Amino acid sequence: MERRDFNYYEANAADISLEKITSSEKNAKILRQLCDGDYNLSILLLGNQRWVQFRMGKGDDLGWLGYFIGRSVKLQQLDIRGLPADEGKQQIDAFFDGLARSQSIRSISCKQLGDYGSAALFRVLGNLSQLEGLSYSGTDFTRNRNGCFALGTLLESGVWKLKELYFYRNNIGDDGVAALASGLRSIGPSLKTLGLSNNSFGNEGLLTLVSALESCTSLEELDLSNNDFSLATAELRSLSDWLQSNQMDLKWLNFESCGINDEGLQALSGTARYCKDLHLAGNDSITALGLGHLSTSLQSVSCHLENLYLGRMNIRDDGAEVLARGLIGNKSLRCLHLRDADEDIAITRAGWSVFSAVLCDTSTVNNTYLSNHTVQELWNDYHAEEDFEIDEEIVLYLQLNQEHPQYAARCKILMNHTHLDMVPFLRWGLKCLPLAVGWFESAKPCTTLSIYEYDSEVSRQVLDEPEQVFQSRVLTALYEFVRGVPKNVLERRDELTLMAAYDDKIAMVEEENKRLRKENKRLLENVDERDEKIAQKNKRLCSILESVRKGLDD
Repeated sequence: MERRDFNYYEANAADISLEKITSSEKNAKILRQLCDGDYNLSILLLGNQRWVQFRMGKGDDLGWLGYFIGRSVKLQQLDIRGLPADEGKQQIDAFFDGLARSQSIRSISCKQLGDYGSAALFRVLGNLSQLEGLSYSGTDFTRNRNGCFALGTLLESGVWKLKELYFYRNNIGDDGVAALASGLRSIGPSLKTLGLSNNSFGNEGLLTLVSALESCTSLEELDLSNNDFSLATAELRSLSDWLQSNQMDLKWLNFESCGINDEGLQALSGTARYCKDLHLAGNDSITALGLGHLSTSLQSVSCHLENLYLGRMNIRDDGAEVLARGLIGNKSLRCLHLRDADEDIAITRAGWSVFSAVLCDTSTVNNTYLSNHTVQELWNDYHAEEDFEIDEEIVLYLQLNQEHPQYAARCKILMNHTHLDMVPFLRWGLKCLPLAVGWFESAKPCTTLSIYEYDSEVSRQVLDEPEQVFQSRVLTALYEFVRGVPKNVLERRDELTLMAAYDDKIAMVEEENKRLRKENKRLLENVDERDEKIAQKNKRLCSILESVRKGLDD
């Protein structure tokens, strides 16, 4: 087959039959959309799988496909899921040569391109200066690091201002990370997402990476999962120090299945202050000792963590107790995933009961108020409470935190304290009375709140009591409060700031009452005067009428 260049495709594009260069009517339609600049085709998925948009097969001319992709002005995202195994090098080169002319594509994702396809891709990527996202996976670089060096050179050239870079499942090793490091430093200011999972690098690669991340001050997501950091305690501490020194605010940090142990978790525990989502699932070497360091970070007032994933770690009762302690006073964590879906777990009823006490400490009203009203999930499975020994009250408290966060504390107090002891508030005297009344008013909606059962449309009332019972509780509490206020406090009203504040209002009310009494008196006087005039008029009329009668009789 002769070598075709861009001029060949350009000269023949107007006359080419799309049906003759494609293997199906569906593929021909996609080429027509690319040619016409169809707004509905901003994302294109290529491959040999049944579910892709353009299923490449025998009869599809890759050169023409690349040409139309390159000419499209609407295509923004291209996903290539492998190339046909029987295609020759000329077809692959022609495809990527056409792709290189694109001015619209902002994101490219490639998977399992093979050695030649990978080389062809890296050869032309430098022409796509508008590229913002690149994802590359599925190539084993164990024996050949050329792909890493090629990508590193491209990154270092400054052609791109990448925002997203995913380079995963490529087995690049420590040497591969070193090959990418200079490039990462170059694109660091623009980079927001970096994914290097499943790449078989360890402590040396991590140390190199941390050094390269110095310029990545805008980074929001970092995925280092499924690498081996079992001996990388010092390097993990360096990463944590980098997050702290740059005051980073990561949305997502993934260390899933990295072989991290207790020492490694201690080094990483400070990251809870600098990221919102932390993934540690699958690090089954971590024990309650390591979780204790994480628990301390959770209790920090500077903790920003919202989601913590700890599945597949064989957490037992001692670990549950340590983690529950970390939730005391925590105001940020919403999801603490202690297990993945369909995973067995070693926490018994005793371990779960510790979480119950943290979610709602019923020992006193104040302790109930200070309980955790933020956590909404403890497992990543709707039916966990059915499979394990989890008390229903834990499920209830979690649902309250999730569905009615603004009323969670009030509901828990009303649910667990039928008699609200007002004695502790008597030391503040009458100053506390308006606050007590205001609290009961704000808690009144709790009597009408309902929550839905997990994975169900069935709902139930949070408080199983009618409004009349609630009002009775309010009146009882306020009556006991007023009865308990010392008599000398009531006699010295002028010395109380609160009552002094009310004096003007009371005077205004009294003045208004005085004015109304005068007005009523005036109105009554007017009524009496009017009645007197009417009576006199009636008397004159009666006299006239009597005179008329006498005249008629005569």
